[in-house]
Amino acid sequence: MAQIIRDRVFGSFGSRRHTKIPIQVPIEPEPEPEPIMPAYPVEDLPNPFGDLSPYLSDSDLRETVYEILVGACRSSGPKPLTYTPQSEKTDRNSQSSLSTLQRSLTSSAKKALGLKQTTSSRRLGSTKRSGSIWELMRVQMRVSEQIDTRIRRALLRVAAGQLGRKIECMVLPLELLQHFRSLDFPNQQEYEAWQRRNLKVLEVGLLLHPHMQSDRKDTAPQQLRKIIRGALEKPMETGKNTETMQVLRSVVMSLACRSFDGSVSDTCHWADGFPLNLRLYQKLLESCFDLNEETSIIEELDEVLELIKKTWVVLGINQILHNLCFAWVLFHRYVTTGQVDNDLLFASNNLLAEVQQDANATRDPSYLKIVSSTLNLILGWTEKRLLAYRDVFNSGNIESMQNIVSLGVLSAKVLVEDISHEYRRKRKEVDVACDRKLENVGSSKRLSKSQKNHIPALSVLAQDVSKLAFSEKEMYGQC
Repeated sequence: MAQIIRDRVFGSFGSRRHTKIPIQVPIEPEPEPEPIMPAYPVEDLPNPFGDLSPYLSDSDLRETVYEILVGACRSSGPKPLTYTPQSEKTDRNSQSSLSTLQRSLTSSAKKALGLKQTTSSRRLGSTKRSGSIWELMRVQMRVSEQIDTRIRRALLRVAAGQLGRKIECMVLPLELLQHFRSLDFPNQQEYEAWQRRNLKVLEVGLLLHPHMQSDRKDTAPQQLRKIIRGALEKPMETGKNTETMQVLRSVVMSLACRSFDGSVSDTCHWADGFPLNLRLYQKLLESCFDLNEETSIIEELDEVLELIKKTWVVLGINQILHNLCFAWVLFHRYVTTGQVDNDLLFASNNLLAEVQQDANATRDPSYLKIVSSTLNLILGWTEKRLLAYRDVFNSGNIESMQNIVSLGVLSAKVLVEDISHEYRRKRKEVDVACDRKLENVGSSKRLSKSQKNHIPALSVLAQDVSKLAFSEKEMYGQC
């Protein structure tokens, strides 16, 4: 079946009853519902956006992008950057929780994705406790109140020294390195680990995966690499007036403020190079899933996406990259949670339809390269299941087959339409295979003419094929 999809695309372009016991027993609280068990063994897929290890781990990416999120939202908001202690937030948040909850009951983003509108009593309670989308976002990103408070205090110091400066006009790790002190952390070890992470972010964003490749004659990359290597061996002294910090600032700003026309740009490019920006953005999108129900998307999706979009100016994200990244996040979550929630597959399929239009409208080679790597993985996964459809699908999960077929067809169409060199080669291989099959069929016909005495055997084969066809129609005919 999967081969047929390839050929066509490439060729055409109960409730439980409990027995009552006649003695009194202590009333126990009602147990939590059992989690949905995976339909298949949990598997993982390689990341199509690239691997940043051993430089940055998943937790490093999550903490870094949370700092970007807080900075972007605070600098773009109508109110000035202020720090409010957690104890003073409770009353204010409780007043806004009801209106926030009412807005989230009918999510337009969920409707666009084709996801069901559901609101459980547990989610209602958690929303009332958190009180605000910001608190919900902090919890979803697995950031403690202590770390959140520390970030906001540091950003307040940054804002005091650079009044009116937007987040995209500064290199955030550089500013945090300058304004954070070891006294801001519980112990020296945690401070040194935080410092190393930010230095590695600068290394990945400016040296390994920069927005713009540096000139070979430029000595700034070697200087930055030397500073980072020294700081990784021995923690560097940070502060406005330290010589090391002044040299680091000079080198980092010279690399971050370059532009393709040779002029000095006001916008700093340190987190918008591929694949760093997509890996950071992926961590933001993963926060849209409920921590307690890993296959469910939170009801406050509209508000959370509005916050996430404020990071676009720093990460270099636009709508077409958002569509592609979100489609992968939904698909990846479906696969890694045992393929139990077909809504995730359906939503990913809807976003892939948007990706198809985006790929037709743009010829950006960087974007098309990411499209190819992403859809290669999706198409390979769907083909694997369709080739073994008799083992994969049954009466209990037959509904997912239609979405998987649609996902494979859409992926194949996009890969053809973006004129990928890899798929040109694969199409030639398919054509060669078809020619060989036609040759084999021709030789079989010639052989059959000389073997007319085997008609009874062919009749038995035809009868078996007929039985198989009726069995297949009964199981898969409705897909």
